[in-house]
Amino acid sequence: MALVRWEPFREMETLQREMNRLFDTFSPTMPLPGRGNGLSFVPAAEMTETPEEIHLKLEVPGLEPKDLDVEVQADAVTIKGERKSTTKTEEDGVTRTEFRYGSFHRVIPLPTHIENTNVKAEYKDGILNLILPKAAEERSKVVKVNIS
Repeated sequence: MALVRWEPFREMETLQREMNRLFDTFSPTMPLPGRGNGLSFVPAAEMTETPEEIHLKLEVPGLEPKDLDVEVQADAVTIKGERKSTTKTEEDGVTRTEFRYGSFHRVIPLPTHIENTNVKAEYKDGILNLILPKAAEERSKVVKVNIS
């Protein structure tokens, strides 16, 4: 039986390499099966509700209003768009990016029915603001709750 010297730091390096490889597998910029090149993004959304309307904000920096397609139904909002890469790499240089590019498609269900013919939209500083007025029957809707 041969005597083998134990090197704990070498084993720690191996463990660190394996952990890095594992986290790289689940990185949002890495390709996932069926999701293209892995560099696409989904815009973050924020929704607030008042008695008369719903306010929906979407974070879409780097896009122009012409790059966005917004469709509003009575109970959902669909946003589609594409952020195109403009990165140029010189011959001798290397570019590393954490920006996400590609097309996106997001459907946001609404908590109540709205009048989709009176939607107002504004785009400023990379934020898309939608004001979605509630349908008249939803505004005046009162539900009687029976207590047993």
